[in-house]
Amino acid sequence: MKIPNRIQPLVDDGLIDDVVRRLKSGKEADVYTVLCGEEIRCAKVYKEATQRSFKQAVQYQEGRKVRNTRNARAMQKGSKFGRKQQEESWQTAEVDALFRLANAGVRVPQPYICLDGVLLMELITDADGVVAPRLSDVILTEEEAVADFETMIRNIVRMLCAGIVHGDLSEFNVLMDADGPVIIDLPQAVDAAANNHAESMFERDVNNMTEYYGQFAPQLLETRYAKEIWALYEDGKLTPETPLTGQFAEDTHKADVDSLLDEIIAAEDEYYDRQRAMKERDL
Repeated sequence: MKIPNRIQPLVDDGLIDDVVRRLKSGKEADVYTVLCGEEIRCAKVYKEATQRSFKQAVQYQEGRKVRNTRNARAMQKGSKFGRKQQEESWQTAEVDALFRLANAGVRVPQPYICLDGVLLMELITDADGVVAPRLSDVILTEEEAVADFETMIRNIVRMLCAGIVHGDLSEFNVLMDADGPVIIDLPQAVDAAANNHAESMFERDVNNMTEYYGQFAPQLLETRYAKEIWALYEDGKLTPETPLTGQFAEDTHKADVDSLLDEIIAAEDEYYDRQRAMKERDL
Protein backbone atom coordinates (compact mmCIF):
# COMPACT_ATOMS: atom_id res chain seq x y z
CA MET A 1 0.00 0.00 0.00
CA LYS A 2 0.99 3.66 -0.31
CA ILE A 3 3.19 4.72 2.59
CA PRO A 4 1.40 7.28 4.82
CA ASN A 5 3.12 10.66 5.06
CA ARG A 6 3.62 10.34 8.82
CA ILE A 7 5.42 6.99 8.41
CA GLN A 8 7.64 8.09 5.52
CA PRO A 9 10.37 9.59 7.80
CA LEU A 10 10.80 6.20 9.52
CA VAL A 11 11.12 4.56 6.09
CA ASP A 12 13.70 7.18 5.09
CA ASP A 13 15.66 6.45 8.28
CA GLY A 14 15.61 2.70 7.61
CA LEU A 15 13.49 1.88 10.67
CA ILE A 16 10.63 0.61 8.51
CA ASP A 17 11.04 -1.14 5.14
CA ASP A 18 7.43 -1.20 4.00
CA VAL A 19 3.82 -0.73 5.13
CA VAL A 20 1.74 -3.89 4.80
CA ARG A 21 -1.76 -2.63 5.61
CA ARG A 22 -3.82 -0.51 7.98
CA LEU A 23 -5.08 -2.52 10.93
CA LYS A 24 -7.53 -0.02 12.39
CA SER A 25 -8.47 3.61 12.77
CA GLY A 26 -9.07 4.47 16.43
CA LYS A 27 -10.17 7.49 18.39
CA GLU A 28 -6.60 8.68 18.99
CA ALA A 29 -4.52 6.90 16.34
CA ASP A 30 -4.33 4.86 13.13
CA VAL A 31 -2.52 1.53 13.40
CA TYR A 32 -0.58 -0.18 10.58
CA THR A 33 1.32 -3.44 10.19
CA VAL A 34 4.80 -2.70 8.88
CA LEU A 35 7.79 -4.69 7.72
CA CYS A 36 11.06 -4.16 9.60
CA GLY A 37 13.69 -6.41 8.05
CA GLU A 38 12.25 -9.91 8.38
CA GLU A 39 9.88 -8.95 11.21
CA ILE A 40 6.33 -7.66 10.98
CA ARG A 41 5.70 -4.99 13.59
CA CYS A 42 3.04 -2.47 14.44
CA ALA A 43 3.16 1.30 13.77
CA LYS A 44 0.76 3.49 15.70
CA VAL A 45 0.30 6.91 14.13
CA TYR A 46 -1.14 9.38 16.62
CA LYS A 47 -3.77 11.81 15.42
CA GLU A 48 -3.49 15.54 16.01
CA ALA A 49 -5.57 16.99 18.85
CA THR A 50 -8.07 18.48 16.38
CA GLN A 51 -8.70 15.02 14.92
CA ARG A 52 -8.91 13.02 18.13
CA SER A 53 -12.30 12.09 19.47
CA PHE A 54 -10.92 11.09 22.88
CA LYS A 55 -12.69 13.21 25.48
CA GLN A 56 -11.64 14.83 28.76
CA ALA A 57 -7.91 14.73 27.95
CA VAL A 58 -7.21 17.27 30.72
CA GLN A 59 -8.30 14.80 33.41
CA TYR A 60 -5.87 12.21 32.08
CA GLN A 61 -2.94 14.62 31.82
CA GLU A 62 -3.27 15.79 35.43
CA GLY A 63 -0.18 14.87 37.42
CA ARG A 64 2.06 14.18 34.43
CA LYS A 65 5.53 15.55 35.04
CA VAL A 66 7.26 17.80 32.51
CA ARG A 67 11.00 17.96 33.18
CA ASN A 68 11.64 21.15 31.19
CA THR A 69 10.21 24.12 33.11
CA ARG A 70 10.04 26.24 29.94
CA ASN A 71 7.92 23.59 28.27
CA ALA A 72 5.72 23.32 31.36
CA ARG A 73 5.07 27.08 31.41
CA ALA A 74 4.29 27.09 27.69
CA MET A 75 1.84 24.21 28.13
CA GLN A 76 0.08 26.07 30.94
CA LYS A 77 -0.21 29.24 28.83
CA GLY A 78 -1.57 27.35 25.84
CA SER A 79 0.79 29.01 23.35
CA LYS A 80 1.46 27.48 19.93
CA PHE A 81 4.74 26.07 21.25
CA GLY A 82 2.94 24.90 24.38
CA ARG A 83 0.29 23.06 22.37
CA LYS A 84 3.05 21.35 20.39
CA GLN A 85 4.70 20.27 23.63
CA GLN A 86 1.33 19.07 24.95
CA GLU A 87 0.95 16.88 21.86
CA GLU A 88 4.43 15.43 22.33
CA SER A 89 3.66 14.76 25.99
CA TRP A 90 0.44 12.95 25.03
CA GLN A 91 2.25 10.87 22.41
CA THR A 92 5.26 9.91 24.55
CA ALA A 93 3.05 8.98 27.53
CA GLU A 94 2.22 5.65 25.94
CA VAL A 95 5.76 4.60 25.15
CA ASP A 96 6.87 5.60 28.67
CA ALA A 97 4.02 3.56 30.17
CA LEU A 98 4.76 0.57 27.93
CA PHE A 99 8.42 0.45 28.97
CA ARG A 100 7.52 0.75 32.67
CA LEU A 101 4.81 -1.89 32.47
CA ALA A 102 6.89 -4.33 30.43
CA ASN A 103 9.63 -4.05 33.06
CA ALA A 104 7.02 -4.68 35.76
CA GLY A 105 5.92 -7.93 34.12
CA VAL A 106 2.63 -6.63 32.73
CA ARG A 107 1.54 -8.20 29.43
CA VAL A 108 1.78 -5.29 26.98
CA PRO A 109 3.29 -4.97 23.48
CA GLN A 110 7.04 -4.44 23.50
CA PRO A 111 7.76 -0.82 22.46
CA TYR A 112 10.75 -0.02 20.23
CA ILE A 113 10.77 3.68 19.40
CA CYS A 114 8.47 6.71 19.22
CA LEU A 115 9.44 9.23 16.56
CA ASP A 116 7.50 12.23 15.24
CA GLY A 117 4.19 10.93 16.56
CA VAL A 118 4.69 7.34 15.34
CA LEU A 119 5.11 4.54 17.88
CA LEU A 120 6.83 1.43 16.57
CA MET A 121 6.08 -1.65 18.67
CA GLU A 122 5.57 -5.41 18.75
CA LEU A 123 2.70 -6.86 16.73
CA ILE A 124 0.59 -9.15 18.92
CA THR A 125 -0.42 -12.35 17.11
CA ASP A 126 -2.39 -15.49 17.93
CA ALA A 127 -1.16 -19.09 17.93
CA ASP A 128 -1.32 -19.19 14.11
CA GLY A 129 0.74 -16.03 13.66
CA VAL A 130 -2.29 -14.00 12.61
CA VAL A 131 -3.00 -10.57 14.14
CA ALA A 132 -4.51 -11.27 17.57
CA PRO A 133 -8.23 -10.53 17.96
CA ARG A 134 -9.59 -8.02 20.43
CA LEU A 135 -11.13 -9.46 23.57
CA SER A 136 -14.49 -8.05 22.46
CA ASP A 137 -14.42 -10.43 19.47
CA VAL A 138 -13.69 -13.58 21.48
CA ILE A 139 -16.21 -16.06 22.86
CA LEU A 140 -15.05 -17.70 26.08
CA THR A 141 -16.14 -20.72 28.07
CA GLU A 142 -16.89 -20.17 31.74
CA GLU A 143 -13.60 -21.83 32.69
CA GLU A 144 -11.62 -19.69 30.22
CA ALA A 145 -13.34 -16.52 31.43
CA VAL A 146 -12.47 -17.22 35.07
CA ALA A 147 -8.83 -18.03 34.23
CA ASP A 148 -8.37 -15.00 31.96
CA PHE A 149 -10.09 -12.71 34.45
CA GLU A 150 -7.65 -13.81 37.15
CA THR A 151 -4.78 -13.10 34.75
CA MET A 152 -6.23 -9.68 33.95
CA ILE A 153 -6.67 -8.77 37.64
CA ARG A 154 -3.08 -9.78 38.35
CA ASN A 155 -1.88 -7.60 35.47
CA ILE A 156 -3.96 -4.68 36.75
CA VAL A 157 -2.34 -5.14 40.17
CA ARG A 158 1.12 -5.09 38.59
CA MET A 159 0.17 -1.89 36.75
CA LEU A 160 -0.92 -0.22 39.97
CA CYS A 161 2.23 -1.37 41.77
CA ALA A 162 4.16 0.32 38.95
CA GLY A 163 2.20 3.50 39.69
CA ILE A 164 0.01 3.40 36.57
CA VAL A 165 -3.74 3.30 35.99
CA HIS A 166 -4.80 2.49 32.42
CA GLY A 167 -7.70 4.94 32.52
CA ASP A 168 -9.63 3.53 29.55
CA LEU A 169 -9.46 -0.23 30.01
CA SER A 170 -12.19 -2.31 28.37
CA GLU A 171 -12.62 -5.36 26.15
CA PHE A 172 -11.84 -3.12 23.16
CA ASN A 173 -8.23 -2.45 24.15
CA VAL A 174 -7.21 -5.93 25.18
CA LEU A 175 -5.84 -8.41 22.63
CA MET A 176 -5.92 -12.19 22.99
CA ASP A 177 -2.78 -14.05 21.97
CA ALA A 178 -1.93 -17.70 22.56
CA ASP A 179 -1.08 -17.02 26.21
CA GLY A 180 -4.09 -14.90 27.14
CA PRO A 181 -4.92 -11.19 27.40
CA VAL A 182 -2.48 -8.43 26.36
CA ILE A 183 -3.26 -4.84 27.39
CA ILE A 184 -2.94 -2.16 24.70
CA ASP A 185 -3.74 1.54 24.09
CA LEU A 186 -2.11 3.50 26.91
CA PRO A 187 -1.71 7.16 25.81
CA GLN A 188 -4.22 8.20 28.47
CA ALA A 189 -2.51 6.23 31.27
CA VAL A 190 -2.45 8.21 34.52
CA ASP A 191 -0.14 8.48 37.51
CA ALA A 192 -1.87 6.61 40.33
CA ALA A 193 -0.42 8.83 43.04
CA ALA A 194 -0.54 12.23 41.32
CA ASN A 195 -3.89 12.23 39.53
CA ASN A 196 -6.97 13.11 41.59
CA HIS A 197 -9.15 11.04 39.26
CA ALA A 198 -6.96 7.92 39.48
CA GLU A 199 -9.17 6.05 41.97
CA SER A 200 -12.38 6.52 39.99
CA MET A 201 -10.60 5.61 36.74
CA PHE A 202 -9.10 2.52 38.35
CA GLU A 203 -12.49 1.42 39.64
CA ARG A 204 -14.02 1.92 36.19
CA ASP A 205 -11.22 -0.11 34.55
CA VAL A 206 -11.68 -3.05 36.92
CA ASN A 207 -15.48 -2.91 36.72
CA ASN A 208 -15.35 -2.88 32.91
CA MET A 209 -13.31 -6.08 32.98
CA THR A 210 -15.56 -7.64 35.60
CA GLU A 211 -18.69 -6.93 33.58
CA TYR A 212 -17.19 -8.29 30.37
CA TYR A 213 -15.89 -11.56 31.81
CA GLY A 214 -19.06 -11.79 33.91
CA GLN A 215 -21.03 -12.41 30.72
CA PHE A 216 -19.39 -15.82 30.51
CA ALA A 217 -18.94 -16.47 34.24
CA PRO A 218 -21.76 -14.70 36.15
CA GLN A 219 -20.19 -15.45 39.54
CA LEU A 220 -17.50 -12.87 38.74
CA LEU A 221 -20.13 -10.13 38.91
CA GLU A 222 -20.26 -10.64 42.68
CA THR A 223 -16.59 -9.77 43.15
CA ARG A 224 -15.34 -6.38 44.37
CA TYR A 225 -11.72 -6.37 43.30
CA ALA A 226 -11.60 -2.65 42.52
CA LYS A 227 -12.37 -1.60 46.10
CA GLU A 228 -10.19 -4.32 47.62
CA ILE A 229 -7.13 -3.57 45.47
CA TRP A 230 -7.33 0.20 45.86
CA ALA A 231 -7.71 -0.07 49.64
CA LEU A 232 -4.57 -2.23 49.80
CA TYR A 233 -2.75 0.26 47.56
CA GLU A 234 -3.72 3.23 49.74
CA ASP A 235 -2.58 1.36 52.86
CA GLY A 236 0.79 0.58 51.26
CA LYS A 237 0.08 -3.16 51.43
CA LEU A 238 -0.25 -3.95 47.72
CA THR A 239 2.44 -5.99 45.97
CA PRO A 240 2.29 -7.97 42.71
CA GLU A 241 1.91 -11.14 44.80
CA THR A 242 -0.61 -9.88 47.37
CA PRO A 243 -3.34 -12.53 47.84
CA LEU A 244 -6.78 -11.22 46.86
CA THR A 245 -10.24 -12.41 47.82
CA GLY A 246 -12.45 -10.36 45.52
CA GLN A 247 -14.40 -9.26 48.59
CA PHE A 248 -14.58 -5.89 50.28
CA ALA A 249 -16.59 -4.65 53.25
CA GLU A 250 -17.49 -0.97 53.23
CA ASP A 251 -16.80 1.00 56.38
CA THR A 252 -20.34 1.79 57.49
CA HIS A 253 -19.23 3.59 60.64
CA LYS A 254 -20.33 7.20 60.51
CA ALA A 255 -18.56 9.83 62.55
CA ASP A 256 -20.63 11.22 65.43
CA VAL A 257 -20.15 14.87 64.51
CA ASP A 258 -22.17 16.23 67.44
CA SER A 259 -20.14 14.29 69.99
CA LEU A 260 -16.92 15.35 68.31
CA LEU A 261 -17.93 19.02 68.49
CA ASP A 262 -18.86 18.61 72.15
CA GLU A 263 -15.39 17.18 72.85
CA ILE A 264 -13.71 20.08 71.03
CA ILE A 265 -15.76 22.68 72.94
CA ALA A 266 -15.05 20.93 76.24
CA ALA A 267 -11.33 20.90 75.48
CA GLU A 268 -11.42 24.62 74.64
CA ASP A 269 -13.29 25.42 77.86
CA GLU A 270 -10.74 23.44 79.87
CA TYR A 271 -7.88 25.28 78.15
CA TYR A 272 -9.33 28.73 78.91
CA ASP A 273 -10.10 27.72 82.53
CA ARG A 274 -6.43 26.81 83.00
CA GLN A 275 -5.34 30.10 81.45
CA ARG A 276 -7.58 32.07 83.81
CA ALA A 277 -6.34 30.10 86.82
CA MET A 278 -2.72 30.80 85.90
CA LYS A 279 -3.39 34.54 85.55
CA GLU A 280 -5.17 34.66 88.92
CA ARG A 281 -2.15 32.98 90.60
CA ASP A 282 0.17 35.58 89.08
CA LEU A 283 -1.86 38.50 90.50
